[in-house]
Amino acid sequence: MIKKISFSLFFLVPILLLSSCREGEPNVEYVLGEGYPAEKDKEFDNGSDVVFPNLNDQLIFDLELLCKIWGFLKYHHPEVGEGKFNWDYDLFRVLPKYLLVNNAGERDKVILDWINKLGKVPTCKTCTETPSDAYIKPNLLWVENSNMENTLKIILKEIYQNRHQWGHYYFQSNSIGQIIFSHESPHNFYHPDAGFRLLALFRYWNIIHYFFPYKYLTDKNWDNILHEYIPLFVSANNKLEYELATFQLIGEINDSHATFSIRPEIEKLRGPYFAPFRIWFVEGKWVVTDYYNPKLKESIGIEVGDIITHINGESIESIIESRKNLYPASNEASQLRDMSFDLLRSTNNSLNVTFLSSEQSGQKTIPLYRKTELNFYSWYKVNPNEKCYRFLNDRIGYITLASITSENVSEIKNTFKNTKGIIIDIRNYPNDFVPYVLGSYFVSKPTSFFKVTRSNTTNPGEFTFTDGGIIPFTGETYNGKLIVIVNEITQSQAEFTAMAFRSGINTTIIGSTTAGTDGDISFFTLPGGLQSSISGIGIYYPDGTGTQRVGIIPDVWVEPTIQGIREGRDELLERAIELINEGK
Repeated sequence: MIKKISFSLFFLVPILLLSSCREGEPNVEYVLGEGYPAEKDKEFDNGSDVVFPNLNDQLIFDLELLCKIWGFLKYHHPEVGEGKFNWDYDLFRVLPKYLLVNNAGERDKVILDWINKLGKVPTCKTCTETPSDAYIKPNLLWVENSNMENTLKIILKEIYQNRHQWGHYYFQSNSIGQIIFSHESPHNFYHPDAGFRLLALFRYWNIIHYFFPYKYLTDKNWDNILHEYIPLFVSANNKLEYELATFQLIGEINDSHATFSIRPEIEKLRGPYFAPFRIWFVEGKWVVTDYYNPKLKESIGIEVGDIITHINGESIESIIESRKNLYPASNEASQLRDMSFDLLRSTNNSLNVTFLSSEQSGQKTIPLYRKTELNFYSWYKVNPNEKCYRFLNDRIGYITLASITSENVSEIKNTFKNTKGIIIDIRNYPNDFVPYVLGSYFVSKPTSFFKVTRSNTTNPGEFTFTDGGIIPFTGETYNGKLIVIVNEITQSQAEFTAMAFRSGINTTIIGSTTAGTDGDISFFTLPGGLQSSISGIGIYYPDGTGTQRVGIIPDVWVEPTIQGIREGRDELLERAIELINEGK
């Protein structure tokens, strides 16, 4: 005899659907060890078999509607939420009929038959209306504004009113409200066929539509994206074109957390060879700021502080304009930061650069190297043997978060307690999470420094504000000045930490635009084994002021200069010291 046990889908136990359970829990019971019905569906494991006719405006419009209905049913229909259907493969079952329709009436009948096969939707006794004070409300206007027949609109509204509630097969939230996407098969084809490519677009569009907390901040209206990208995904003739289309799509959400980590064809296109020096955007120019291996500087003949104007005869401005849509970013500062590592990169082992020095202009063909041949670093250097704190002079302490640990904090407090000022450098990514343990040293009472928007998993598309954490007061407050240095490298946890320090009683933040990318990351996969991510939680100041795309706005604006780079100066650190010494 097999014992039947009820499970919450949050545990993701592989079990077989049999019957319902009590209200407020997933409406399923499974037999241990048998697996979800969706997992037994293997029909399209070797390809979608979908053949697309030539696309025209009407067909693209109909595919836009199908994408929205497919995603709506995926996240709302109780039978899909219970794991009864492999929803990727159900798309491939409906597509062949859908692509043959000749008018809206035939199209709506295909959709209606499809929905009816999912089974009757039971009355939901726990579904509630979206609160009037929800920060973001579900956007279902596309149902009302479509040219679907009224019967179909009513059915979709009834599904919404009786939507799936707890323990969804395709998504859950963790203890901090971050969405965890489950059962999203990577479909590891080297080059996904047209059906799987369209699936990638449908999956991504709906994840953003329902679960991205910053959808309202995108440059383009997300509702209009599908019309542009359906032809791109259907017609991507090879793996490179598919990766480029996907990368371009990801860029449309304007989020520096959004990228995909496995992109073999794009990496081949960009090449394995790098210049021996790094360049950075300074005073509107691309300036050599450092050599990865200083021994190479003499043989290369280009100095730190020189300005690169052309690469292989093409102006660097033209190169940036042609490539920037393939560098997802929240703002221009973080986009240029990320582009800087690839501008002097090639499939060849040399390239020609035109440069301006302090005295002359010139051209050179420079050798390129593989990363393994250089002491390559991305955003900043970290010396593992250097302490995270030190005295700059007998009255000013300096802390870098690049190597800090929570265990260092008590030492830092004891060492710097009698100083006139402390400088915290966050032109890096914190090595440890210290907003509370170190932030408590700079407040005189328990202090709130942020609040968040989280997704309501029982009502996809709804985001509501909840209070964030409180920096505790430990009975000890630093009496000197606190100067926090930030720039475009300051991203995510680094920005969150700067927010915490800003709540101190005597804090000044200096520097320039930070990355404007905050909120724990949610990960998911796309067909072809592409792994992507988004900011999964909205982060705001206590008064509701946003940080996404804006970043941490400095109290004192300070940026490096070309002259300062040529002289080997850290002008932001110099300004921080000046601010501490003012009024002595």
